[in-house]
Amino acid sequence: MANISIAASSNKGVDDDSLAASFQFGGRMLDAESRHQPQQTFLFGYPIARSLAPLLHTTLFRGVSLPWTYELQETQDASEFLPTLKKQGVIGCAVTMPYKVTMMSVVDDMTEEGRKIGAINTVFLRRAPDGSTRYIGTNTDCVGVRDAFLQNFPGIRAEAAGKPALVIGGGGACRAAVYALWKWLGASRVYMVNRLESEVTAVVEWFRTAERSLEVVHVASVEQAVALETPFLIVGAVPDFPPKKPGEITARNIINEFLTRPDKGCILEMCYHPKPTTVFFTLGKDAGWRMLYGTESMIWQGVAQQILWAELPLEEFKVDEAQEVIDEALKSHA
Repeated sequence: MANISIAASSNKGVDDDSLAASFQFGGRMLDAESRHQPQQTFLFGYPIARSLAPLLHTTLFRGVSLPWTYELQETQDASEFLPTLKKQGVIGCAVTMPYKVTMMSVVDDMTEEGRKIGAINTVFLRRAPDGSTRYIGTNTDCVGVRDAFLQNFPGIRAEAAGKPALVIGGGGACRAAVYALWKWLGASRVYMVNRLESEVTAVVEWFRTAERSLEVVHVASVEQAVALETPFLIVGAVPDFPPKKPGEITARNIINEFLTRPDKGCILEMCYHPKPTTVFFTLGKDAGWRMLYGTESMIWQGVAQQILWAELPLEEFKVDEAQEVIDEALKSHA
């Protein structure tokens, strides 16, 4: 199966390798003329009204002088997906909850990331030998996690290699985070802490089948955490709500056990709504960990999408400009 893995051993992150690998699924959809014609992309999901994705992608399109649009299609009707995707002028799309798993069954093929994670968040188009269009599903959420670390902390992979990592949560973003930490950032194994044991069990069982060499460990108590090696990379993937239920309180106590140890690493707090500086972000910062806002992963997964849609290399995109725009949009909530 074709592999769209991107610069696994490099701090460059998303680069020409991702674009080259995508052509294993078919030829280019665009030439110089068609690239500069109006094209459409969209986000399919529910609820998505507050998404920052349109702002991000509009900024990135403008930076490479593409007259393209990115629209929200907020719907609870999954049957609307394929008719929208296959409209004239649509060059690709993003997929979010609750459809990341559902839409795996409607694309023509999937990248390794999509298959191993068990969810897609992106569809890009490639040309089949007979001239027909092929719709390819992939997962750029994992790229966002990876490149949030690589782009902000040069040399981080060397520091993290051979050490455990930690993912907090059990929802859709967690599988992508687990995969990225192991596949590209050198984690020896990945701990998971979550309020619901059933969600962690589902992730553990998934990777036991999808990637047997990836060890996922459910950390269910403070006593268990005390006996474990300190994780070097941590990804938080839960909403910014105070712990109230017993499972939530236990999870927070486990996290505090790891955070307050002398050994410190890096934390990516993927939650940035309703404000980017969450309680968990503050806990990590006060404990002396190097911190990353969740907008970093959001931006880099979007850049990965743009590379695949526009068939352009990373260096053509004005990522710094996009980061400034997103920072400005969130400034009032920081």
